[in-house]
Amino acid sequence: MKFDGEEEKKSQIFNAPRILIAAPKSGSGKTTITCALLQFLKNHGKKPLAFKCGPDFIDPMFHRQVLGIQSTNLDSFFCGDELLKEIFLRDLKGSGEDSFALIEGVMGLFDGLGGRSIKASSYDIARITETPILLVIDAEGASRSIIPLIKGFLDYDKENSGLKNKEGKSENLIKGIFLNKVSKSSFLLLKSLIEEELTLPVLGYFPKDSENVLKSRHLGLVLPGEISNLQKQIQKSAEVLEETLDFNALEAISKVALRGKELSADFFPAEDVAKNTGEKVRIAVAWDEAFCFYYRENLRLLEKFGAKIEYFSPLHDKILPQDIGGILLGGGYPELYAAQLESNISMRESIKSAVEKGAAVVAECGGFMYLQEKLVPEGGESYRMCGVIKGECRYTGKLVRFGYAEFVPKNGACREILKKAVKGHEFHYFDSTGNGADFTAEKPLSKKAWDCMIFTPKMLAGYPHLYYPSNPEVAKWFVNSCRKER
Repeated sequence: MKFDGEEEKKSQIFNAPRILIAAPKSGSGKTTITCALLQFLKNHGKKPLAFKCGPDFIDPMFHRQVLGIQSTNLDSFFCGDELLKEIFLRDLKGSGEDSFALIEGVMGLFDGLGGRSIKASSYDIARITETPILLVIDAEGASRSIIPLIKGFLDYDKENSGLKNKEGKSENLIKGIFLNKVSKSSFLLLKSLIEEELTLPVLGYFPKDSENVLKSRHLGLVLPGEISNLQKQIQKSAEVLEETLDFNALEAISKVALRGKELSADFFPAEDVAKNTGEKVRIAVAWDEAFCFYYRENLRLLEKFGAKIEYFSPLHDKILPQDIGGILLGGGYPELYAAQLESNISMRESIKSAVEKGAAVVAECGGFMYLQEKLVPEGGESYRMCGVIKGECRYTGKLVRFGYAEFVPKNGACREILKKAVKGHEFHYFDSTGNGADFTAEKPLSKKAWDCMIFTPKMLAGYPHLYYPSNPEVAKWFVNSCRKER
């Protein structure tokens, strides 16, 4: 990630205890075990650091709101290997002797781009960050049959890790097993079988007990009244680990230096990025129950280019913060709060007036829907939105777009300003009569492409969730546009 005005890189080298929680498939218990382990670490005076593989907004938000732990996305489609290591190491920097990094995997361990590639999989993140893997196995209703399952994962791991031990033999990233949904007696039986035949340690288990399984969260939303109940539930799960987890063995695995040296990368200190960007400019960022999907790295990059973030609520506040140069409307669930958003007339008018007077605006997915004239959720009733963009967003009853894409600027002004494509992803059941056509979306490992997004010297809006570090010119343009207005 290179920025104007930088003359040299400063190498940073760190080594902190770290584990990646992965599984053969979704639904195996990764989130339950990750949250319980994060709470376990807090209970024992550790300083847990949370990370999430992939583009998911929900689990990092959950880590932050319920557990009180900041969480960062690690995504190797969005980032090259070196940039991803920089992001990871930046959070490890200065974390102290009591730090312990937990990376929650996504989907199955080897499930990557388009279901066809290891790229952007949990395994790819473990490879890049040189992180040992704890493989979670849902062992409900199984016994000896899980041995060939685990053996297949170990063999495939060894073929793809690229790691060599001191004797020059291939080495696994998978360093331990955790069994889910088993009784104590079944655990003891399976543990002896696995360790005898595969020489791989089995570190613990969760019993088949519904009280120790996090219930599905409706669309990932965590309302204030739910947090205390969820905290109690996670605390109970952490207490189960006191009896069922060999933490000493887990800690030993977490300190394995997989390549026999500390992880290192070329790291850009924040002060170097904002060196010549001028005075700070205030950007109003929507954040409430309806708008809550933001990549931590996006906000950090805006701040590095000189933004001062001012949070506001389109649901609860009456007007925008004062003395701002721009507005950032992230994704979320405006359709669930359409009536409340419509009834907050003063906020809708405040946003429209600010844009008409020249404030720069970036709006993604839910924020893009909020900027349009009308929003029609699943029930079919129409609600008035801000009216900044001419168009109507309507629920389609199906997934319109899903997955990664590169968004390539089409028109001359857009190409001149942003210079190259920006990476991101889409996930939405709504479509608009005014989607825009200033970018071409190109799916990786596919010939699929479509036009999308609106770009003007003061606006970038559309359904895609963009990852700014994949093209820092996006953040630079936005902050500079806000500064001009200011």
